[in-house]
Amino acid sequence: MRKTLLALLLGLTATTAFAAGEHGGSHDATGEADIDRTIRFEAGDMWFAPEGLDIAPGETLRFEITNTGHLEHEFVIGDAEAQEAHRRMMLEMGGSHGHGEHGGHDMAEGAHGGQMPSVTIAPGETAVLVWTAPANVDDLEYACNIPGHYEAGMSGTLEFQG
Repeated sequence: MRKTLLALLLGLTATTAFAAGEHGGSHDATGEADIDRTIRFEAGDMWFAPEGLDIAPGETLRFEITNTGHLEHEFVIGDAEAQEAHRRMMLEMGGSHGHGEHGGHDMAEGAHGGQMPSVTIAPGETAVLVWTAPANVDDLEYACNIPGHYEAGMSGTLEFQG
């Protein structure tokens, strides 16, 4: 019984990511963050739905991203410059993710070696990212930076409400 419960707990933990990046934000590593809102995303073959979001500074969001497509995708939060730097790095690496594992979640490399909150989603899988929006930042993007995916339309804008 204990082995079954442990296996179940480890399986659930492996599918949940709690991340914070260079662009502000915070996370609760215990998984008990006070979530203000849950946003469900669908990642298809070269698109995200929804295509944009309005968020409030300091709002803690739980992103649930389901990959309904046939290709692996990533969901990365960062500003336009950091996203571009990550795309260039991924292209140079031949499309491999270039993410570093940090305690069960991915952190994408961005501009100037900074880290951006991210998750990688295999086809048919769902990944979770809990992120608190920074208090003082310009609009951010979410994107899939696997070579060709962003260019095909896999991005959206996180617009901050004043």
